[in-house]
Amino acid sequence: MKIILLKENLKTGLLIMEKVASSNLSLPILRNVLIKTNTKVQLTTTDLEMAITHFISGKIEESGSITIPVTTLSEIANNLKSEKIILEKKNKNLLLKTDNYEALLQGIDEEEFPIIPKIKNKDEFIEINSNLLANSLESVITAASFSEVRPEISGVLFSFEPGVIKLVATDSFRLAEKTINQEQLKINFEKGFKTIIPLKTVDALIRVIKQQETERVKIYFDSNQVLFCINDTEIISRLIGGNFPDYQQIIPKDLKTKITIKNQELIDAIKISGAFIPRSNEIKITTNKDHKFLEIFSQDSSLGENRYRVPAEIEGPDRVISFNWRYLIDGLRSIKEEELFLGISEETKPTLIKAVKSPSFFYILMPLKSS
Repeated sequence: MKIILLKENLKTGLLIMEKVASSNLSLPILRNVLIKTNTKVQLTTTDLEMAITHFISGKIEESGSITIPVTTLSEIANNLKSEKIILEKKNKNLLLKTDNYEALLQGIDEEEFPIIPKIKNKDEFIEINSNLLANSLESVITAASFSEVRPEISGVLFSFEPGVIKLVATDSFRLAEKTINQEQLKINFEKGFKTIIPLKTVDALIRVIKQQETERVKIYFDSNQVLFCINDTEIISRLIGGNFPDYQQIIPKDLKTKITIKNQELIDAIKISGAFIPRSNEIKITTNKDHKFLEIFSQDSSLGENRYRVPAEIEGPDRVISFNWRYLIDGLRSIKEEELFLGISEETKPTLIKAVKSPSFFYILMPLKSS
């Protein structure tokens, strides 16, 4: 194998690869990137659960393949001054040369690299605007959390129904749902389906989309795999088995207290109150009797206490309700609109949070037992 690459192209590819390369000591090959020639130069890494392949243009003088530790290669590429890099396989090693630099890196043959699975069904796919997908995933992933005990909540539910896609995540204390309407999609699936995409895969997908200038993402599904095609990058990942929680039953419906408030003003109030947050992360939110403001209260026995009043429009009974302030502010930041709606049925039941003018996203948060 002998190829000539532009340094920037190699750096871009390795940046995508680095986050996937595993530190698995028992399988050193998982710390390597596979460099292989096809019609383009192919870079691939895997952690056995997910694999990322990125194609870059280059001059291929001799075909071949080799695997090299991705962090070492990336560190060299990031510090080179030359614009062109020559990569040449020498037995099981890789010779890297520029006009004033030369290094010989120990490699491992491709035969020891894990086989990357393929999606069998490429007739059915979903095509979506890349920024819409990344932003939608970002808005829900904040409610997710990895769990070895409950793997079904260690990912994002991807639910396709006729006309819409729903993305849902929960850690059992909070839940977020984002709806993407069919007008924003190109779909040729005939039947609806539900599947759970691992958090690590969602993180990688968001990162790749933000690193590349691309307008569309194509998504393919098999029974236990998903493939995302983003420009010159492909991400293939296993899916999480099991059933996602039936969250529809916890969505608050009988909202007795309804609050309209400026989102940023509430965020600012919570951030200031953070100076007095105890270890429990508890803040109290109180509606006043004349229904003109919310009061944000926090206290710490060693620091003191504070009260911050935020103008609001309030309908219904007065409430005193406690939240984990970090969970609350995560939900508020996921909503980009100016005006916010909070719906409370009872002080011990979940609170519904959403934008006033945009019904496509909502966030549900369980209250804390007040101390």
